[in-house]
Amino acid sequence: MVHIDEPWRKRMFDISKVKTPCYVVDEAKLLKNLTILDNVMEKTGCKILLAQKAFSMYSTYPMISQHLKGTTASGLYEAKLGREEFEGEVHVYSPAYTEKDMNELVQICDHIVFNSPKQWQKFKGIVEKSDRKISCGIRCNPEYSEIETDIYNPCFKNSRLGTTLDNFDDSLIDGIDGLHFHTMCEQGSDVLKRTIPHIEEKFGKYLYNMKWINLGGGHHITRDDYDLDTLIECVNYLHDKYGVQVYLEPGEAVALNAGYLVSEVIDTAKNGMDLAILDASAACHMPDVLEMPYRPNIIGSGQADEKAYTYRLGGPTCLAGDIIGDYSFDEPLKEGDRLVFCDMAIYSMCKNNTFNGMPLPSIYLQKLDGELELIKEFGYDDFKMKL
Repeated sequence: MVHIDEPWRKRMFDISKVKTPCYVVDEAKLLKNLTILDNVMEKTGCKILLAQKAFSMYSTYPMISQHLKGTTASGLYEAKLGREEFEGEVHVYSPAYTEKDMNELVQICDHIVFNSPKQWQKFKGIVEKSDRKISCGIRCNPEYSEIETDIYNPCFKNSRLGTTLDNFDDSLIDGIDGLHFHTMCEQGSDVLKRTIPHIEEKFGKYLYNMKWINLGGGHHITRDDYDLDTLIECVNYLHDKYGVQVYLEPGEAVALNAGYLVSEVIDTAKNGMDLAILDASAACHMPDVLEMPYRPNIIGSGQADEKAYTYRLGGPTCLAGDIIGDYSFDEPLKEGDRLVFCDMAIYSMCKNNTFNGMPLPSIYLQKLDGELELIKEFGYDDFKMKL
């Protein structure tokens, strides 16, 4: 068994008791994050929503809904999940909607954000005929972002996400209550502070006539080194200057460092270096490792050559590039050893897939009292039903 460092033992579950591969979400760490978000709302009056694209483990929604004001969705199905499982507001934004989806969305949503004034005009009639009171907004692109990876940058050149000032036809915005901006990804409040002048330069004159501004996601509010005072300053500034309700919709901040992916070594080999094949796959179970790319932390491991034994870890799929990374350990890895990947509650659980017929990881919840509860287990039928 792989050694687990002492600081982790206080809340660490018994990794021999779970079926691998599996995700384990720590309820206590979720609560810690929610307490921080509560504090921000208390000091600013802003409303913080759960971005379900990052975390959709709805068995935790009853607890999360005691703290956050609602959910945001990227389409109809996430919106339905938010309405069914979360007590609070339901917001939705998509780069484009179909008429069929819009007819359903107006029955369940409180806020609908459109990608352009033209799109708002297309669906305005459906919204106005709805029995619900729906607040509508336009997503705007201030053409400023400090995100370095284009795949995650909503403001990169020729982006389809949001309307730039040059394409913002203000003759078409009658009935619009708010403006939505999403410019960040896993960033601090210093980035938000530098972004606000660009928002004001392009769209400030319209904010005076709005009821709300939504600053989107990408705010790493619960990160240990995050500057909460600057965030609070930014939110209060916008509220006081423009008289708007401020919304934030972080996904990662809700479940940051609150989940793990537990995997088992199923074989070892050599090819110029030591190799270990796991029952977890980067391509299937943590796709951002390949997309971003990034190297997830493993409890008890080090960088390549930092510890005595270095291995390249890969998954069991046929994809040659299904490589997680190079890690070192105090002892040689052997079949049956278990590795615990950190910060796997966010995105990984939402983006996993069954390529090659790979089983989806089971989902566990570590309760406040430390007890492990199996929330969901997947099998062959889950693979077959989507084909």
